[in-house]
Amino acid sequence: MLWAWSGSRYSGLLCMALSSVIYFVMEVLSENFTAQSIPLFETSFVRCTVTLILSYIWLRRIGLPIFGATHPRKLLLLRSLVGYLSLLSFIYCIQRIPFSLAILLSFTTPIMASIMARIFLHEKLKITEIGGLACSFSGMLFIFQQMLTTQGLQKTEEASNSSFGGSNHIYAALIGFFSSITGGISYCLIKAAAKATDQPVVTVLSFAILASPAAGICTFAFEEFVLPSFNSLSLMLALGILSFLAEVFLAHGLQLEKINKAANVMFMEAALSQLWGIGTSSIAPSLGRLVGCILILISVSFTMFFGPEKENE
Repeated sequence: MLWAWSGSRYSGLLCMALSSVIYFVMEVLSENFTAQSIPLFETSFVRCTVTLILSYIWLRRIGLPIFGATHPRKLLLLRSLVGYLSLLSFIYCIQRIPFSLAILLSFTTPIMASIMARIFLHEKLKITEIGGLACSFSGMLFIFQQMLTTQGLQKTEEASNSSFGGSNHIYAALIGFFSSITGGISYCLIKAAAKATDQPVVTVLSFAILASPAAGICTFAFEEFVLPSFNSLSLMLALGILSFLAEVFLAHGLQLEKINKAANVMFMEAALSQLWGIGTSSIAPSLGRLVGCILILISVSFTMFFGPEKENE
């Protein structure tokens, strides 16, 4: 981990890979150790609060000002607002459309990030980088093809019982796509803010300062509060710590590497999740899933071994 953080030629991509692995571990823990059903906003509130506390402690320990220099504060505020808007949209989306479709929409975020980086940060997008993103997203389509077909038929049958069902699903899917667009913009703002402050943890703290109270308000305003058991609370705290580490590595990776290359590595989480599910027999193996995982791993491996520039931009 220290080598990944050191600022070498491969540091940016290694940080992105570590972030993806941590998010994968969080997914495994959530699936295997969840003791009770906790509302999404409540879960988000705990994670954001843990992230807020750990970010504050981190910056205090290394003696840096909490909000960094004065000039990038507007950038940090904008990153926080756009980031929470993306999170809010995703939570709305995941509650109203098939889970596989929501996840697939969320993985359009790396593509949106590359497009936004071209527009706002003027990053050059090479043919090989476009090919890498296309290869990875094609892998996602192979992975979720069967689930989307099955769940789509189920939702069609449900929608036939309601005159508004279909339009609601389309509306929720559009909100999910909006979440990906704002997520892509957020990655650009993370990169810009991390470079301006020279400390990626500042971007994590700024998001948590806004997201923690906002998620707390949403918990009581839109959902019924569930008092977690000891096991559930312990899991939520553990996931909060892992989430903090994943966000820090993500911010540092975006700080060091071009967004379109860093974004492609994020698809690794989906491949690891599928391979784990197949290996533990929790997911039925299929040709589509295996082809999808292979496409993603080939694309990510190409980016990892041949992607870094001789000099980080």
